[in-house]
Amino acid sequence: MSRPTARAVHLVSRPSGAPSAENFAFVDETVPALAAGEALVENLYQSVDPYMREEMDEGGWELHAPLEGRTIGRVVESRADALPVGALVFHRQAWRTHSVVTADRANLLPDFEGVPLSAHLSILGGTGLSAWVGLTRIARLQPGETLFVSAAAGGVGTAAGRFARLLGAGRIIGSAGSAAKVAHLTEHVGFDAAFDYHDAPIADRLREAAPDGLHVYLDNVGGAHLEAAIGAMRDHGRIAWCGAVAQYNSPLDPPPAPRNLFDVVGRSLRLEGFLVREHLDARPGLYDFAVPHLRSGALVPDETVVDGFDQVVEAFLGVLSGANTGKMLVRL
Repeated sequence: MSRPTARAVHLVSRPSGAPSAENFAFVDETVPALAAGEALVENLYQSVDPYMREEMDEGGWELHAPLEGRTIGRVVESRADALPVGALVFHRQAWRTHSVVTADRANLLPDFEGVPLSAHLSILGGTGLSAWVGLTRIARLQPGETLFVSAAAGGVGTAAGRFARLLGAGRIIGSAGSAAKVAHLTEHVGFDAAFDYHDAPIADRLREAAPDGLHVYLDNVGGAHLEAAIGAMRDHGRIAWCGAVAQYNSPLDPPPAPRNLFDVVGRSLRLEGFLVREHLDARPGLYDFAVPHLRSGALVPDETVVDGFDQVVEAFLGVLSGANTGKMLVRL
């Protein structure tokens, strides 16, 4: 009996600066026969994320090999008791239509009635968990405090804004890259103020939006955003550094900012970077908080969904150019 064919994406060259479609290739592969303990998963949704740009550099993804990423799929063949046929699973063998997984590298999805499947890759997935950890564990946002979120219209940013509103933040401010995204933040996500960082110096916009200063900054950008936020922080403010979009395409030539790092000392600030993979034990707390709000409609995932596996490279490139509002997902 012939084995099914899967389609995969390989990295075939490393970019210098911004990546392009030419760095990738689509490859057809025959799915191998399953060994004991393995299951074949037909992938349904894939996440594409800014961190993947760093994986394209030397020391990251291997060339001419399948790539890594967060994925949800359904088991269609199994020789693993823990992964029965029909089960929905989360795993990280993405960038392919089908994946062979083992029970130690795939997790059965919890059955949250009334919660869309895609939410497990957006507001309940690594994206939402990053926002949750940044706000609750790293920055320890308190009710009534003023919060600034950069790249606020992205997956982490929109999740952070929605979580912060439900956590009782006093004033929530966001930066984004277009007027349409700014409008989305204030009209739909719950931000009190937002601005297009192209329009004026970020420090000026922060002074206007938060004249009494910031208690908390969730940083997804770095560079000039971080410098401006440090300048706007109140004494004993907290900065949770999650990402650095400003330098993903130029790791060897990072932006000169921030030039005011010593203000961290002068204002007794706390600046802490974090990797969400070191906080996976926070996921049950996220579920306990978010799932009831998702069911009630008080919490709505922000997602941009691209249809078709053939569009996965373009979707990833779109994340890097700001084409998405909320979490970018590919429905395979």
